[in-house]
Amino acid sequence: MTDLKVTDDALEFTVEGMDKLWALHSHLSIPLRDVAGVRSEPELGPGLAQGLKLAGSLIPGVLQAGTFLGHQGMVFWDVHRPGHAIVVDLQHEHYKQLVVDVPDPEQAVAEIQAALRARGTSPS
Repeated sequence: MTDLKVTDDALEFTVEGMDKLWALHSHLSIPLRDVAGVRSEPELGPGLAQGLKLAGSLIPGVLQAGTFLGHQGMVFWDVHRPGHAIVVDLQHEHYKQLVVDVPDPEQAVAEIQAALRARGTSPS
């Protein structure tokens, strides 16, 4: 699971527990100006990524964590539980998307969208 903190100018994702080992990351910081959109994806779960695993772990139906190369570019995944994934679309970043498992996807999406509105950015 990933802990999300929304600040005035960034999204701070902290990879928790053993996921740090599986994902080969412990923290990602994304400036709000680089967030192109955010949405809840209740159908996404581990093993549903399209593309090639570059670094990390993939155990279909159990865990998907790390960097994957898909048709849209590099995507960071940290997902265990179906129904808890959000997708953050990015621009001007190494990753084109972040797909992460959060405790309350609807709350996380609302919080990110509110931060984007407060910053004067319109989420897609």
